[in-house]
Formats: sequence, structure tokens, C-alpha cells
Amino acid sequence: MAVYSKFMKNLLFLCTGNSCRSQMAEGFARQLKSDQFTVYSAGIETHGLNPTAVKVMAEVAVDITGHESTHVDDLQHIAFDWVVTVCDHAAGQCPIFPGQARVVHRAFDDPPRLARDAKSEQEALGFYRRVRDEICAYVETLPEGLKVGRE
Repeated sequence: MAVYSKFMKNLLFLCTGNSCRSQMAEGFARQLKSDQFTVYSAGIETHGLNPTAVKVMAEVAVDITGHESTHVDDLQHIAFDWVVTVCDHAAGQCPIFPGQARVVHRAFDDPPRLARDAKSEQEALGFYRRVRDEICAYVETLPEGLKVGRE
């Protein structure tokens, strides 16, 4: 049976591996928008929680250490109102969600990919911080930001 509340909207952030961007988005949305959304994150694959993502989120007092990398199939029982794909790969592979789920695409750069060729840890952290801040800025626009993007 699907889990659904007529008062709170179910919001899913979907990424490739549910290790970094979608985890950051979930963390910010839980902290900033928990009065409007029940928030989840998942991946079309699972890659485990990215330790550098955990580190840069802690810098802004958002604790995601308790998050787990979840496969989207494990959330089939939830009736989502909104699904936000946060990377192009997930958007291209996004499964069909039953019911009224509306899919919005809002891509963010992949911090691990950007940091791969960094010359120092500080440079690598800079990529994570930039993407973290972009995700926070997007989450702050919700729910209005759900009306912008490809549906």
C-alpha cells in the first residue's frame, strides 16, 4: 500500500548513486522545508554515502551521517508528489512513478568528478562546497522551484 499524506507532500531527490548530490538535497530539504515536505533521496544505483559530502554538509551544520544510499526501487511503496532529478544520468534513466508524481529536472555538477583532478584537498573541497551551496540555494526556492525545469 502506498504511503501518502494529503497534508505533507512527498518529495524525492533522485541521482545516479544516491551518494552526494541527492543526499545534500535531502539534508537541506529536511532542515529547511520539513514543514512542507516529507523528504527522501534515492539513486538508480547505490554507491554508498560520500564522506566528503558528509564533511562539507557538516560545515554548514547539516548532519547527513545517518543517511543511507537507497535504491529507488526500495521506495516504490511511497506515493511521491514530486521527483527532482539532480543529475542528467538519473533524468535519462528516471523510472515511471505511479500516481500523481511530477518529475522536475534540476541538474547539478558532480563534485567527485570535478574533484578527481584537483591539485589539493582544498581545491577538491571547493568543488563540493560550490555544488553544496548551489543545492542549498535551490532547496530554499521550494516549493516555487518545483515549477521551474523540465517536467
